[in-house]
Amino acid sequence: MTSRWLWGAGLMGTLVCVFLAWRWWPQESRADAFAQDRVPAPAHQVPFDSQRALKDLSAICAIGTRVSGSAGMQKQQEMLEKHFKAQGLDVSFQRFQATRKSTRTTVEMANLIARINPEKQNRIILCTHYDTRPRADQETDRAKRDAPFLSANDGGSGVAFLMELARHAKSIKCVYGIDLVCFDGEEFVLDQEDDYFHGSRHFATRARLDAQRGIRYRCAVLLDMIAGKNPRFPIEQNSWFKAPRLVEEIYTTAIELKATSFQANKYSSTPVEDDHVPLNNGGIPAIDLIDFDYPHWHKMSDTPENCAPEGLDQVSRVLVAWMDRIR
Repeated sequence: MTSRWLWGAGLMGTLVCVFLAWRWWPQESRADAFAQDRVPAPAHQVPFDSQRALKDLSAICAIGTRVSGSAGMQKQQEMLEKHFKAQGLDVSFQRFQATRKSTRTTVEMANLIARINPEKQNRIILCTHYDTRPRADQETDRAKRDAPFLSANDGGSGVAFLMELARHAKSIKCVYGIDLVCFDGEEFVLDQEDDYFHGSRHFATRARLDAQRGIRYRCAVLLDMIAGKNPRFPIEQNSWFKAPRLVEEIYTTAIELKATSFQANKYSSTPVEDDHVPLNNGGIPAIDLIDFDYPHWHKMSDTPENCAPEGLDQVSRVLVAWMDRIR
C-alpha cells in the first residue's frame, strides 16, 4: 500500500476535524456513539488458532519473496489452492495481465478466490494482498533498498489469517456467502509512476460483470499488516469517508468484545490508499483494517519473528461476530 494523499494534507486534516466535531462531539464519546441504541446478541465465535496461523505465516515466508509473476508467487498460489480446497472451499483464479510502467514489464497475475457457500448470490468479501514488493524501499540503509524482503506482516499476515479462518468455514454463521480473496499486484511497483492495486481494480471490474448474473457484494473488509506486535487499528480515513456504515458495524463489535487493538476513538494519521479504494470506486463498500505504524513496513526486518498472535486473534473475534450479525 501507499500513503499518498488523495487531497492536500492540510485540507484533509481540516475536513476530518470539522466532520468529527459535527458527527460525535460534544454529546458523547465515539465509543458511546457506536455502542448506543443496540443490545447485541451474544457474540458467536469459532476456535480460531492464532498460533497455527503464525505457523502458516512462517510457511509462506519460507517460500521467499512472492513478487507478482515470480516463481515464489507461483509456489504460494499452489500452496494456497491446495490448502483452501482441503477445507472444502470452492477455489478459482481471476487471471489477467498487468504492466509496470517504469520498466515496461508485463506479467501474468492472478487473484485467488476461495468461496464459502458459493451457491449464495449475496456475498461479502474478506481480502488481502498476497504479492510482495520487489524492493525494501523504506530501509534506512540506502544500500539495502534494492533488496527483496519477506513481507511477513505486509501481505503474509492477511493470507495466514484467511488460511486459518478457512479451517472453520463450516462453523462460521453468516447469511451471506463469503469470498476469501487474495489480490495480486498490489505492490508491483519500482518507481513513482508505477500503478498499484492491479488485482483489486481487476476484481472490481469483474464484480460489475458478476452483478449482471445476480451476484451482489454487500461489502468488503481488507486486512493489511494485522500481525505486528502491539498492533493498533485506528479508523482508516478513506474507510470512514467511503464506507462509514461498515466502519460503525466493525468498530461497534470491537468495542463490545473489548478488542483493544481496534481504536474507535482515533483516526489514521493519513488516508491510506490500499486495495479498498478500487473496491469502493467499483461500488463495493470496503474498509481497511491496517496497522500503518508497523515499524518494519517495507524493510528487511519484516519477518515472522516480528509478528505476534494478538492482532490475528482480535481480528478473528471481531469479524466472526460481525459476520454472524449482519443482515
